[in-house]
Amino acid sequence: MNGTRPLRAALIGYGLGGAAFHAPFLGALPEFELAAVVTGNPERAAEVRARYGDSTEIFATPDLLTARAEEFDLAVVTVPNRFHAPLAAQALEAGLHVVVDKPFAGTPGEGRALARLADTSGRLLCVFQNRRWDGDFRTVRQLMEAGELGDVHRFESRFERWRPQPAAGGWKEDADPAALGGILYDLGSHLIDQAVALFGRPESVYAELDLTRPGVVVDDDSFVALTHPGGVRSHLWTSAAAADLGPRFRVLGSRAAYVKYGMDVQEALLRAGQAPVGAEWGAEEPEAWGRLGTPDAMAAVRTLPGAYGDFYRAVAAAVREGAAPPVPLAESIAVLETIAAAQQSARAGRVVALPKVEG
Repeated sequence: MNGTRPLRAALIGYGLGGAAFHAPFLGALPEFELAAVVTGNPERAAEVRARYGDSTEIFATPDLLTARAEEFDLAVVTVPNRFHAPLAAQALEAGLHVVVDKPFAGTPGEGRALARLADTSGRLLCVFQNRRWDGDFRTVRQLMEAGELGDVHRFESRFERWRPQPAAGGWKEDADPAALGGILYDLGSHLIDQAVALFGRPESVYAELDLTRPGVVVDDDSFVALTHPGGVRSHLWTSAAAADLGPRFRVLGSRAAYVKYGMDVQEALLRAGQAPVGAEWGAEEPEAWGRLGTPDAMAAVRTLPGAYGDFYRAVAAAVREGAAPPVPLAESIAVLETIAAAQQSARAGRVVALPKVEG
């Protein structure tokens, strides 16, 4: 592959994920060209034309795209959850490298099958776990690697929101198991992935999955406890019904703790239509920085800038140079295994051990 020309990317889907989290980077980074968007929605097609011009071709269906797969390098799958795995498989079979939103499959078995397909086709398959490039998570990782916390024994992480009135009619609130709805699959996928990235595939899982708001038919409030190799425990909360928002991170170690409130700034900027460019992209105001220390001495720690673009830069390096993918597939499969164990735990009311990894 020519390593100098931009990679021609085709974006399958142009809802919030496509418009805010993928297209801005594929359109701004020199490593990529946003060559096509797949959407059958006339209003969204008009938005694509208005923002990206005639150089971005619009396909009404994925079949029309894959029929011309030889003209593209990368497919980015950003559609409702139930379509992630089949569209990723279709793109891989057409010879395209693939980035797919989380959860990339509904079950661990389905995820492993996709991994085998990517391996046999010689194509990259990578899950878009952009929250690994949140500024606060980057800061946690840096503090751990520098030994500032000592030996971490408890990792607390939250995505909490106060939305007392459920959204009506959205696929994320669909009770059909095939829809992969509910907050565990949605925000929980991010929190589990971050814990796996830091501490490895968990050995056991305990979970509480609740339906707290009137009329909801899928989980909207969850707690998941993971025990990792070496004994580190991750406590993860996701909720749409939190009338008080807890700390985004509370990480306890043998030397110090790190406590951080508030969300990474990138999502709000992208939703507002700001292009992800400039030296100040992803920077957080000092008053939002987290604090490091002990009860006797806590000090503010600068939050590293958020850097979602680094995910796509790493994707380009993996495609062009054979570099390691930014999110290893084994870790994405571990996320699916953890979700399955959490669902089993919540049904049974007990801790569930993950099976040993063979080899």
